[in-house]
Amino acid sequence: MIESVKGALRVTSNDPLIIQEIEDLISSARMDLIQSGVSSEIANKDDDPLIKRAIIIYAKAHYGLDNPNADRFQDSYIMLKQHLSLAGDYKSN
Repeated sequence: MIESVKGALRVTSNDPLIIQEIEDLISSARMDLIQSGVSSEIANKDDDPLIKRAIIIYAKAHYGLDNPNADRFQDSYIMLKQHLSLAGDYKSN
């Protein structure tokens, strides 16, 4: 997942601090999805396209200090998260 998120963020650096920040964003996105009602098993899948997209959008909304599109990405993430939390295939039991 880290390489996919790095690519989406247009990050080419392998600086350990940057990698740690991206890994933290991935973990935060997964936890946010779980707290919203998405099954933890599904939220931790790297091969589910909607989970992957949600994590990437979350990272795009939260990465960097001077991101002019952060609000747009945050709104997109919230809509996808709501969809996932209501979809029967993604809900926690």
